Amino acid sequence: MSSNEESKVVLCQSSSCPNGNPPSRLECPTCNKLGIQGSFFCGQACFKAGCKTHKIIHDLVKSGSQLSTLPEGVYNPFPNYQFTGALHPWYPLSAKRQLPEHIPRPDYSISGKPMSEIKQAGQPPRILPPDEQEKMRTVCRLAREVLDIAASHVRPGITTDELDEIVHNACIERNAYPSPLNYRGFPKSVCTSVNEVICHGIPDKRPLREGDIVNIDVTLYYQGYHGDLNETYPVGKIDDDSAKLIRVTEECLNAAIALCKPGALFRDLGKVIEPIAKAAGCSVVRTYTGHGINDLFHCSPNIPHYSKNKAIGTMKAGMVFTIEPMINLGPSWSDVHWPDNWTATTADGKRSAQFEDTLLITETGVEILTAGSRHAKPTEP
Repeated sequence: MSSNEESKVVLCQSSSCPNGNPPSRLECPTCNKLGIQGSFFCGQACFKAGCKTHKIIHDLVKSGSQLSTLPEGVYNPFPNYQFTGALHPWYPLSAKRQLPEHIPRPDYSISGKPMSEIKQAGQPPRILPPDEQEKMRTVCRLAREVLDIAASHVRPGITTDELDEIVHNACIERNAYPSPLNYRGFPKSVCTSVNEVICHGIPDKRPLREGDIVNIDVTLYYQGYHGDLNETYPVGKIDDDSAKLIRVTEECLNAAIALCKPGALFRDLGKVIEPIAKAAGCSVVRTYTGHGINDLFHCSPNIPHYSKNKAIGTMKAGMVFTIEPMINLGPSWSDVHWPDNWTATTADGKRSAQFEDTLLITETGVEILTAGSRHAKPTEP
């Protein structure tokens, strides 16, 4: 047993322990996630006997009583907001990151309004000619490089703002613009979604902690085209439920990609995703969808990830779009938004994960434009 494990051996905390409150190692998992120390019990009976008391403690911490422990100079900008889980923002945000003048910008880089998208709203999906398909291959390859660089820095202690700086600088090194920056006013160059955050988390000063999970959502704008992908990563050692969630979410994406080919219906993707999630005791977020992508960051087709959806359209060679299922632990797919109007979290405070690829429909099937090492087929023995 390590010295760290020895330090966790405390007496059973049950006031009615029938065993005389012996040294115990069974820790309340919710207290562990919330950073509440000393919640150990000698067995399930004592743990369950104190369940009501512990729920009160959990609620107090979730309501913001832990905010007094923030480091000096860091604050919660929404002190009266009832967060659904233990996570809350650590402000102030760093200043808007700048780019060299020579890097081409999308039309929203100054105003925040994607006017090209707005003008083309409601139009059918575009069929990209070969030269545009090649440009999509290039930007998606660069986006994959940037995501892999950011992922290599995930560890306990690094802040999501530091990850944002890493992504921003990696984009500059490739003469690319980080597509999220000022898109509809988004303040950062990447979305980082931690634990119960479903998507659109804003990088801030909170350090990642052992046991967290973090989704990094990278999009690049290069030579007039966008490439989009994301993955969810463990921070150090994670619990079994979090590992299952990550595994199932990736399985959902891979199963959907396997359906893609000319003639396939967009609405059928949810038919394979949701059963996989439900079988694992998880749920599929309905608020956010996959989308078309090309010279526009977001466009048609709209691609829901749940079954019995009403998505319109058939896949055709030359179409480029994303599939990006967001999967929650437990049966609730509902989401709520922080007052920053971006951060979407699970309504019950349970964890969420996401995986995303940008795909090109070919004459014979599908090409994963953002393919990386996790797509590689195992070598034959």
